[in-house]
Amino acid sequence: MASSEQLKALLLSHLAGDDERFLSIALQVAAHEARIGHGKLAVELRDIVEKAKKQAKSAVPISIAKGLKDASGLLYVTTPRVRLSDLVTTDEVKDKLARVIREQRHLGMLKGHGLAPRRRLLLVGPPGTGKTFTASVLAGELGYPLFQVRLDAVITKFMGESSAKLRQVFDAIREVRGVYFFDEFDALGSQRAMPNDVGEARRILNSFLQMIEQDDSNSVIVCATNHAQMLDYALFRRFDDVIQYRLPSNEEIVNLFRSRLKPYVDKDFPWLELAKKAGGLSSAEVTLAALDAIKELLIHEHEAITVAMVESAIEDRRGMSHEMHR
Repeated sequence: MASSEQLKALLLSHLAGDDERFLSIALQVAAHEARIGHGKLAVELRDIVEKAKKQAKSAVPISIAKGLKDASGLLYVTTPRVRLSDLVTTDEVKDKLARVIREQRHLGMLKGHGLAPRRRLLLVGPPGTGKTFTASVLAGELGYPLFQVRLDAVITKFMGESSAKLRQVFDAIREVRGVYFFDEFDALGSQRAMPNDVGEARRILNSFLQMIEQDDSNSVIVCATNHAQMLDYALFRRFDDVIQYRLPSNEEIVNLFRSRLKPYVDKDFPWLELAKKAGGLSSAEVTLAALDAIKELLIHEHEAITVAMVESAIEDRRGMSHEMHR
């Protein structure tokens, strides 16, 4: 017979909607039954768990996003398959994300001890440094759908309408477990005392502060901004973690180039030399430069990608970057 602790853990994981934890405890119960000589029961329990796992793998997440999108275009849903290993960033950022993933995977156990896993994240840093990709990574690692919140549809000029639409988003956050991504979050959370502030902007921000404070769902909320200095100070304490992103180091640029270009270059390719030339570009710009070089190779039917081809692609991206920031 399962122990009292195992029974409590089963109930808590069920109430929390943590299927992975529930099945893990069920296997522990099966192992316990096998140890005390209840072999037939142990086999039956393991078969049930294996059947449940197979059904979970084939199940498609049920989403209310389609209905919301049809009504007002508030959410865009995808099912990412990327993993943390696909993200090129600092060890510090990866460690923080790995901690979020671990805590989410042990949600039932933590809640059973009166603890809350990290689930509200603010990502801060320059454009192209991996903030948007991070939301996909979290969804991919956790097996959740990714809901991108369309702030252009949420924020309107009509009094009270934006807060009502924001309420719809938080209703979805409560009803459908997933990763909810607010990109360019400064459009929603700019400081209330700024000179260009208007009454409706204050109402939207106040509504968000109230809704995120009251939200007790099992969904993960990820907000990203390129302009942390514009955010209202009251927002920061609503997040469990504020994660800082920066432009890639030479080592990270090498990893980005190598991951894309290795099949197309000679063995003695000067990776570090190119990384130094690409200094100051974002991760996204480095990746695009690598893809430009591959396209050049394929279109002109070259035998291999040369240093000059990659340097040209780097300079093109640097020129575009300068034009955008003039």
